[in-house]
Amino acid sequence: MADPMRIRVTLQGEVADVKVLIFHPMETGQRKDPVSGQLLPVHFIKNVAATLNGRPVLQAQWSQAISRNPFLNFRVRGAKAGDKLSIRWEDNLGETASIEAAVG
Repeated sequence: MADPMRIRVTLQGEVADVKVLIFHPMETGQRKDPVSGQLLPVHFIKNVAATLNGRPVLQAQWSQAISRNPFLNFRVRGAKAGDKLSIRWEDNLGETASIEAAVG
């Protein structure tokens, strides 16, 4: 995966607004391959975690019910300009990706 995520973090007072676009196929295991007719294997993000300066601020468990290339938006109170926000995900095949951004 060349570019697994895009992130934008903006600050309004002490609240950071975090927007993350995750590039992932999120296969449910119910679609068929158009050529072979075989079911495509299940492939989905199962864990998403966010930290602000190393402190956990979001933990989520997902399933194959989430759409392809999911968009995640959340807010974090107590953020300051220059703080480091990190997002990390892991899928059911053991693949991972992470991204960091400065608040501001």
